[in-house]
Amino acid sequence: MTTTAGKKSRRKLVVLLAVAVLVLGLLGGGAGFQLSKDLPAATLTAALADTLKIPGKAVDMPWPSAGSAEIMIEGLGRLGRSGDTAPAAIGSVAKVMTAYVILQEHPLEGDDQGPGITVTAADVADYNARIPMGQSLVKVTAGEVMTERDALEALMLPSANNVAHMLGVWDAGSEAAFLTKMNAAADELGMDDTDYTDPSGFLPSTTSTAADQVILAQAALKSEVFAEIVALPSATIPVVGKIRNYNDLLGSNGVFGIKTGSTDEAGGNLVFSSHLTVAGKKLTVIGAVFNQPGANTPEQLAQVNKVVRKLLAKVAAVVKEYTLLAADPLGEVRTAWGATSAVRPAEPVKVVGWPGLAVEVRHTTKAPGPEVETGAVVGTVEAGPADSPVRVELRADTATPDPSLWWRLTH
Repeated sequence: MTTTAGKKSRRKLVVLLAVAVLVLGLLGGGAGFQLSKDLPAATLTAALADTLKIPGKAVDMPWPSAGSAEIMIEGLGRLGRSGDTAPAAIGSVAKVMTAYVILQEHPLEGDDQGPGITVTAADVADYNARIPMGQSLVKVTAGEVMTERDALEALMLPSANNVAHMLGVWDAGSEAAFLTKMNAAADELGMDDTDYTDPSGFLPSTTSTAADQVILAQAALKSEVFAEIVALPSATIPVVGKIRNYNDLLGSNGVFGIKTGSTDEAGGNLVFSSHLTVAGKKLTVIGAVFNQPGANTPEQLAQVNKVVRKLLAKVAAVVKEYTLLAADPLGEVRTAWGATSAVRPAEPVKVVGWPGLAVEVRHTTKAPGPEVETGAVVGTVEAGPADSPVRVELRADTATPDPSLWWRLTH
């Protein structure tokens, strides 16, 4: 009589014999081939969103209670905006476009002074006609020769309305023709809510928005000469001699431009640019604060300056280096025989920005071999603008063990 235990023993023996036969067969006919075969490549998987937001509480900016404002940081994006987005009078901020068009049509480089502009009797008559209206002016005399740079300094520093008109006529033959150029430039830049009806901004029908003027400021600052001129505290030009920049914020909070503007209809206005260094990176802050209240120009500009100082102080406080991505596992390397090793950034991915800023993230992977060593570089992760990203290596946590002899023999 065969017992249950006896049956189990015979089955186990059969299995062992089968295994032995298989092993002997392999050893006899193909073991050498199996063991010499190249191992198949491992696979690497990594999961990472295309965009990540810097963690933290949303920034609460000290926006003005009246008017409108916008701030952006080049290379990072818009920090925020406030107030009415409908077009409104902007006063002498319009002269930024006047200077932009002139420098597009008659570019200057380095210390170039540009062509001479001879003041005509018509220019003098225009100057005299503007005096009773209390406009910002620079005295001119018939036959006087101003260089292009002189005229741009008179335009942008003491905000000479008569020089805005003179430059337009010099460039295009008439103010009307120059206005066509100004509005065409606005259209080309995507300033959809802007309309120029005079080159100086004295007319309240010249209207724009903070967003549009920030777009223009970005474009204008690409000219090194423009950036140099708007940063000048003062300059010397023919006839009147020394002229002063009306932008009283120059040199404070990193401010190096750009243009003030004030009229009864527009209130106080400032398009500004400022430098800010964070984690060794020099950033350019560009913003606009419009339509600030006040009984007269000094009060209006004092109010707009007060707002801008607060905004720039807040920008300096919140724009920092933040950890966007911790050095946590993002994926794994898996060998053909099932061994795994976690993949993670070699160090935390840190970016410059502010809480809530959406940052582009990209990652690349290297095709792994059959196995990896501890700390092996298997790719990179990049965060930020494509032209200046933060780049961190992706590395394997641990070495993957070799396959077993059995796996090698059976695969």
